[in-house]
Amino acid sequence: MSIHTHVEAFFKNKRVVIATMHKKENIIRPLLKKMLGVDAYVPEGFNTDVFGTFTREVKRTGDQLEAAKAKARAALKITGADIAIASEGSFSAHPLFPQVTSNLEVVVLLDPKNAIEIVGHAQTTHTNFDQAYVSSLEEVMSFAKRIGFPEHGIIVRKSETSKKIYKDIQTWEELESLSKKLLKGFFTKRIFLEADMRAHRNPTRMISIEQAALDMIESITRTCPQCARIGFSKKKYIKGLNCSSCGLSTDVPGIFLYECEGCLTQEERKEGDVAPPEMCSFCNP
Repeated sequence: MSIHTHVEAFFKNKRVVIATMHKKENIIRPLLKKMLGVDAYVPEGFNTDVFGTFTREVKRTGDQLEAAKAKARAALKITGADIAIASEGSFSAHPLFPQVTSNLEVVVLLDPKNAIEIVGHAQTTHTNFDQAYVSSLEEVMSFAKRIGFPEHGIIVRKSETSKKIYKDIQTWEELESLSKKLLKGFFTKRIFLEADMRAHRNPTRMISIEQAALDMIESITRTCPQCARIGFSKKKYIKGLNCSSCGLSTDVPGIFLYECEGCLTQEERKEGDVAPPEMCSFCNP
């Protein structure tokens, strides 16, 4: 059987649900249709905020991957679908460059009846993740421009821990009016701003989600050389790809270990010939 036939057989007569409330289906659903021939739908009224929010009202369920799987399992439970796809994002220091903030996205496919779990990843430093206290309208506007408002959302609150959160601000006029009102408070010296990292209010993050979804789809179409099970996925990596400029070893992965979750077959594969100079600690200290 060809790879296409194996994938087609896996999805045949199965209902696929995308566990989201923030329009991630706008990115994921067309990719599933175009690359796998799969139709997927979103559960009506599905609330992913119960699994954690970027604005910290709700603490995330477990680690990043576990939160994504929790969303998928919940969607399966309420819909009775066969397969669920969910994603979760995080923002933290880049593992190779701690001084730089990076966005890590995971997109996971769960098929509990066949004990199949396939995960796609994407990590990038291209993010508008930002937070700041500001004390004037000029500082508000400067911050908003920096994060790409109004195409990208902004969140306003009196303090980082304030329970009153202002989201879904759509225009400069709304932002100006709200900021003036809050800054005029008797005890208010400053207010807290942050970029809205919810997917439907952050086009930059949507790009990363798309890359993670593509990585997941690539894993779906990669079959085990031993048993032909779909999802022959990257499990570990070995650093050491040489810099294209100076030739020294870098922390960029050069060899990946693939593993089948069915028969546990493993295979090392070299990927890439050289690392870019910007990823080299000698050329870019």
